[in-house]
Amino acid sequence: MKVYALVGTSGTGKSHHASRLAHEMNIPLILDDGLLIQNNRVLAGWSAKREATRIGAAKRALLTENEHAEAIKEKISELNADKILLISTSSKMAYRLSERLELPPPEKYIQIEDIVPEENIQKALKLRKNQNRHVVPLPMFAIKKDFPGYLMSPLRSIFNRSGQKKLSVERSIVRPVYSTLGNFFIAEQVLVNMVTFICEELPAIYKVNKVKVISNTRGINLEVEVILYMYPNMKKNLQNAQQIVKERIEYLTGFHVKEVNLSAVKLTFSSPEKGNNPPQKASEPFSNNAKESNSE
Repeated sequence: MKVYALVGTSGTGKSHHASRLAHEMNIPLILDDGLLIQNNRVLAGWSAKREATRIGAAKRALLTENEHAEAIKEKISELNADKILLISTSSKMAYRLSERLELPPPEKYIQIEDIVPEENIQKALKLRKNQNRHVVPLPMFAIKKDFPGYLMSPLRSIFNRSGQKKLSVERSIVRPVYSTLGNFFIAEQVLVNMVTFICEELPAIYKVNKVKVISNTRGINLEVEVILYMYPNMKKNLQNAQQIVKERIEYLTGFHVKEVNLSAVKLTFSSPEKGNNPPQKASEPFSNNAKESNSE
């Protein structure tokens, strides 16, 4: 296997430009901050950006834990790829990574200054210093599970190599756990109010009875009890409402909503002008849930 290294100090835009460089050099695998990546998918590893401290992040990026290094090493062996690009802050780090993975030493070290204009590097450094923005060479759908609760936004670029099709690549901006700008919190009651407002704006829903927020390291689950109007296709209305809640909460907060369980506990026979008549209890409440799709 041929090993290449993209080298530059932290915050100079290595991860931002890694996908383009790999595309231009026809390199199928990228190792970046503890993640082995191929074609916008994480194949193995654990991101350093999920560590609670900078020291922990550095150790994770260097693959100091044997279990972490072994998992990546096994996946590389299984793939039998011919090239890999190591993202590193120094030539010494790249050499250390190749040793940890039992790969040949890098045969070429590519400095970030050689592929990115100085003004772009300075802009990236300023964003890192002022906003602690980090780029991960993965699209949003692939990163949500691994970065629940962090501020995220997508970056999209189109690369073109002579004689080949254009390649559209999406990357994501995240704020790591060890952010010097502090943690990002939204009070549970604010989430409850958001869900209530979104639901009660939907024409099929008369009222929200209760919202329960269940959070964990993988994201948040929402348990919502509602009163529905007696519309045709109530089950379909419920499913549509769940998807809308999931998408809008993710858009407004940046959180990964793992699951939405929406239950109709009552029905109202009043007209769609809310509040006309008191709701009447349905004979049997029904429910459905909106979960993350397999593609996420």
